[in-house]
Amino acid sequence: MNPLICPDCGEFDDAPEPGAGGQGLRCRFCGRDRPFLRSPLFCVAGPSGTGKSTVGRLLVEALSDRFVVLEQDVLWVGALRDPAGEHRMFRSTWLRTAAMIQQSGRPVVLCGTVVPPELEPLPERALFSRIHYLALTCEAEVLAARLRARPAWRGWDEPRIAEMLDYAAWLAEEAPALDPPVELLDTTGAPVEQTAQAVRAWVERTAAAGAPGRAAR
Repeated sequence: MNPLICPDCGEFDDAPEPGAGGQGLRCRFCGRDRPFLRSPLFCVAGPSGTGKSTVGRLLVEALSDRFVVLEQDVLWVGALRDPAGEHRMFRSTWLRTAAMIQQSGRPVVLCGTVVPPELEPLPERALFSRIHYLALTCEAEVLAARLRARPAWRGWDEPRIAEMLDYAAWLAEEAPALDPPVELLDTTGAPVEQTAQAVRAWVERTAAAGAPGRAAR
């Protein structure tokens, strides 16, 4: 089931819009509304080396009865690594995939490096009611040490590490001002189990409250 194909007129609508009252989707070709579950998307983000993948493995079991936990990097292959438009092809593919999965009735928790400016402007953003962001962080010295300790095949040389440290500093400063704001969780001295518990609590609390992500327009 491709969420971008209208079942009434058969047109491919790559710029979907919410239906009446924010429910379902409306085809911009035939104007008809169609049923579509627009759930919230939960992004567990942050710089590389802050623990997203490790935490994600623990979240799979902890949340599997209510959410689907996915690792963003599994699609970081081939043509999806095209840097054009802030990696738009990669981001759009993930939004479409998560939107299809959420039709099962379970929202998606997506673990990967992403910030609101990379998702909120995309047409596929309309497939979700809201997107919530939690970024894992850690002190610069700890982050650099974690990245240096990674296997050589992952390619973390000093210039790339410096680039990630700059990104981490930017995110720590700008997170509250982004739209929607990004919550921060410092993992510097925390055992991974403790971090996973905190992330689980954030997902459950945010899902129950229905805020503070920005509503689709």
